[in-house]
Amino acid sequence: MTLTVAVDGPAASGKGTISKALAAHFSFAHLDTGLLYRAVGAQLLQGADPLEAAKALRAEDIDADALRNSAVAQAASKVAAIPEVRQALLDFQRAFARRAGGAVLDGRDIGTVICPEAEVKLYITASDEVRAERRYLELSAKGQDVTPEGVLDDLKARDKRDRERATAPLKAANDALLLDTSELSIEDAVAQCVAAVNAARNAG
Repeated sequence: MTLTVAVDGPAASGKGTISKALAAHFSFAHLDTGLLYRAVGAQLLQGADPLEAAKALRAEDIDADALRNSAVAQAASKVAAIPEVRQALLDFQRAFARRAGGAVLDGRDIGTVICPEAEVKLYITASDEVRAERRYLELSAKGQDVTPEGVLDDLKARDKRDRERATAPLKAANDALLLDTSELSIEDAVAQCVAAVNAARNAG
């Protein structure tokens, strides 16, 4: 069975955690598409041309731990606003989405641009304050020198850039299930998303 689950939303909304849980629950493949842009952003910080980096991206360039810091996140948001970079990464994502056995992709334009025909579309969000607190705790636990205020400012700047970019802006697909995780436990959030996937499987 080929079934695509598109999970979109802003940073630290819980979409990554939910996506991984869905993939594990249904034995689907999982792709955090943000890591593709982080990998290109990391190479930009090292002086590489972002388009050339996107065209030459390899699986071994996508090391989640090495790419999860504030500098790379900001660089990722900048390269993601370049239409040519997005186009270069498009085929990779679409091929992944239609693999046999099912796939979960999370990002910012999965349901609107990458996989508009996805059988399940989810848009995960939370308040700015909740998201900033989550990201602050995550970065602090990794020993990064951050402040709650700085993380909130970075998050708002990234959200603004993602929502206002001309190509594939961050927004919910018209037919996406909207889920605000501000006051939801991760278990409850995952349960609602599992129910949405089961409904699509049964309908198919």
